Amino acid sequence: MQQVTTVNVNGLRAAARKGYGAWLAASEADVVCLQEVRAEGHQLTDEIREPAGWHAVYAPAAAKGRAGVALLTRREPEDVRVGFGEPEFTDSGRYIEADLPGLTVASLYLPSGEVGTARQDEKERFMAAFLPYLRELREKAAADGREVLVCGDWNIAHQEADLKNWRANRRNAGFLPEERGWLSQLLDPADGGYVDVVRALHPDQSGPYSWWSYRGRAFDNDSGWRIDYAMSTAGLAQRAVKAYVERAASHAERWSDHAPVTAVFDV
Repeated sequence: MQQVTTVNVNGLRAAARKGYGAWLAASEADVVCLQEVRAEGHQLTDEIREPAGWHAVYAPAAAKGRAGVALLTRREPEDVRVGFGEPEFTDSGRYIEADLPGLTVASLYLPSGEVGTARQDEKERFMAAFLPYLRELREKAAADGREVLVCGDWNIAHQEADLKNWRANRRNAGFLPEERGWLSQLLDPADGGYVDVVRALHPDQSGPYSWWSYRGRAFDNDSGWRIDYAMSTAGLAQRAVKAYVERAASHAERWSDHAPVTAVFDV
């Protein structure tokens, strides 16, 4: 079995103060993908930066205090790459990938966007460059006899079942028709060729949600969004045996506004 967990930590230093370290120490994952680290290595304690039993690689953003992704692996990676070849996003702290035996695994923090602003333009540029890269990554991996798993905060709810209040969000970033269509392309076997592992194992349920606003009682009412995905190549998806969201028992026990999403594969 191989277990992979992805979580947007909403600031690793803040998460560490709230319980991230204890969570990681108890994790049975073989790989942990982190997003929104929002810190450089020297700003983290030794225990958080290089946790015992893990090989940790980071891709901080050039813009201080923003974005940042990381990969923690039990085995030392064969190779690590930051960015996906698009110069605008090489130092943006939004993508890092590593090669493990038979698997390329990546941590992604896709821009969140905001309708009518430069942030949405940035998101659209990212998406336009990223989909061709993912196709190329899948094809290259297939030629090498490898599988691909891209985990992270994709900042798009694909279907109505992926957010509680979908009717009120039809014109908002994260649920725009063009964003949802982009994910449909990624998941089209004849196009992107990737599989949404959690949805494939839970096809007929709402959620399971992975992000809840800190405002109001969103968490208590489970008024959330499913925007944290494990997207894999088809061969790996066929070996997925379990996928779940590690939802905190209570609002007070949360150490991020996102919950860890875990997928287990029979490999």
